[in-house]
Amino acid sequence: MTPWLVGLDVDGTIILQDETMSPGVPEAVARVRDDGNVVTIATGRSWMATERWVDALEIAPEFVVCSNGAVTMRRVGDSWERWRVELFDPTAVLTLLQERLPEAHYMVELENGQRLFTGEVDDWSVRGGRLVGFDELAADPVSRVVVVSPDHDEEDFHRLVVDAGLNEVSYAIGWTAWLDIAPHGVDKGTALARVYAELGIDGDRVFVAGDGRNDVGMFAWARSLGGRAVAMGQAPDDVKGAAGEVTADVADGGLALALDTLTAHPGVPQVKTTQ
Repeated sequence: MTPWLVGLDVDGTIILQDETMSPGVPEAVARVRDDGNVVTIATGRSWMATERWVDALEIAPEFVVCSNGAVTMRRVGDSWERWRVELFDPTAVLTLLQERLPEAHYMVELENGQRLFTGEVDDWSVRGGRLVGFDELAADPVSRVVVVSPDHDEEDFHRLVVDAGLNEVSYAIGWTAWLDIAPHGVDKGTALARVYAELGIDGDRVFVAGDGRNDVGMFAWARSLGGRAVAMGQAPDDVKGAAGEVTADVADGGLALALDTLTAHPGVPQVKTTQ
C-alpha cells in the first residue's frame, strides 16, 4: 500500500490551550505511524516552538512545515536544516500596521530563524530572540511578521485586514487572536505540496487536519488532489466549510477520532463529511 502523507496542525488540533495533548492523540499518531504512513507537522509556529512536538509524538518525518509554510525544515542525520525559507520585504506592511496599531507588539523572523521583537509576543518569542526598536524590524527580508494587540480581538483583525488592503501578503489570524503575515502566495498547502513532491507520494494519499484560517490553504491543496481535509469541531464555520470533513472538538479527542479512520481498527467512529 502507498503510505499516506499526514500533515497535522499543532494548536487546537494536536494540543489544547494549556499545551497538553488532545485526548488519544499520541496513541492514534502511533497507530498511523506504525502502519507505515508519513506523519508530519504543519504549523504556524516557528521551528523552535515546533521541534518539541515532533519529539513528543515520537515521529521521524524527513520534513516539517513551520511558520505557516514560510519555513520547511529537513532532517539531516540527527539534526535539522532550514531546507526552504520564503522571504519578503516587510517594510510596507509594518509601516501600514504601525499606523493602525501603534501600541501593538511586533515580531519578525529572519532567514536564519532569528526572531526580533518590539515587545513580548508570547513566552516562546523571547527564547533566542532579541528585543529591538521598531525600525530595526524591517532592516532585512523576513519569513513572517507577527502582530499581537491585547486590546483587539479576532474580528478587529479581520476589519484591519480589509481596511488595510493586505492583499500583497498571505495572512492568518490565530486562535489566540494574533495576526501572522507570510510572503504572498505562501501557506501550509504550498509547503506541503513541495514535501509531497519530494517524497514521491502517489495520487490522493494525503490527509491534513487543522482548526484555523491558516489551515484553509492546506485544506484546498489536499482536496485538489482528491485527498482528505479534516476540520476540528471548534473551528470557525468558514474553516469547516473549507474542509471536506469535520471531527469532534480538540478537547474531545477529535484528531484521534479522525486519525483512526486511516487505520484498520474495528468500531472506530467516523468523522462527518461536509458538503
